Amino acid sequence: MLLPERHPVRDFFVLDVHDVDPRSDIASMEHPIFSLSTKPVGRTLKYQHGDVGVEIIPSSVGLPTVFDKDILIYCISKLVAMRDAGEPIGRTVRLTTHDLLVNTNRPTNDLGYQRLAPALDRLNGVSIKTNIKTGDGITTRGFHLIEGYEYNRKGSMFADRLRYLEIELSEWLFRAIEAAEVLPISRDYFRLRRPTDRRMYELARKHCGKQDKWLVSPPVLQKKVGACPERSRKFLEYLREVVAVDELPDYRMAWDGDNIAFMPRKKALQPKLPDTASNGRRIVLPSWALERMHEVAAGWDKYMLEAKYKEWAANLEVAKDEGARFVGWVKSYTKGKSAP
Repeated sequence: MLLPERHPVRDFFVLDVHDVDPRSDIASMEHPIFSLSTKPVGRTLKYQHGDVGVEIIPSSVGLPTVFDKDILIYCISKLVAMRDAGEPIGRTVRLTTHDLLVNTNRPTNDLGYQRLAPALDRLNGVSIKTNIKTGDGITTRGFHLIEGYEYNRKGSMFADRLRYLEIELSEWLFRAIEAAEVLPISRDYFRLRRPTDRRMYELARKHCGKQDKWLVSPPVLQKKVGACPERSRKFLEYLREVVAVDELPDYRMAWDGDNIAFMPRKKALQPKLPDTASNGRRIVLPSWALERMHEVAAGWDKYMLEAKYKEWAANLEVAKDEGARFVGWVKSYTKGKSAP
């Protein structure tokens, strides 16, 4: 199920301005907008669940695939990183193609570059009609996932190495970014080999949240994944296999009666850190800051960083925003260093 980690030593790569943490928009995590096929699909897909309806109309080059979505995830991740750094953002994203391939665990050989052109064409050509709300607007007209792209390259062939890409996102997708309707996802998402596995992870990430368990019936799960309804027996076989293999990042799957249960993986218990410094000052960090720590210091021992911060801040005056000071300290403390 899992592909190898193609770029395990990430410190050697400078990813434009930011080392971006992967994020995906909630709407396409919740609803099946991308084709599960790895081959071009020329038929229109329709999805209806409750009040939400989606119609995905392919262009002459076919529907965009779950793997094509990697490009959008990288664009979303860059824009969120820029916004968090206080930089202005817009619908047009300029990126380095090498960084895109590295961040999404793709090969950086000629094949990796060659696959980008048809993926961009599928994203640009598809027409989507939906009433899914993003931000404070509801789109009821047709739109593309990207409104256009432009690339600069060396040589005469696409595979001769793109220098950079500029991608203009749809207004619908950009509204989701502006409204913070995005979620951080595991880097291991890009190691999932099968499209259905990727949809399983997205649904688990979207629905589990902070709850201990998300229960869903196989028919509803099949619909949300976007699997063909005529293949219910095959989908049940797939569910039995994926439950047995148990390789989904961050989440476990198990049968709970006739339903499927998604549960966050248990993490090893860590010793409770004292909230009170030696001088008696109580240091309590907000949950959002601890969540942000996981993003700005990926690979570091989070408990060690929290303990070192409390030791460092023990004799300082109380901050107006303890969480903001903590995140700033983590960025400074880990900058340019490898996780021990």
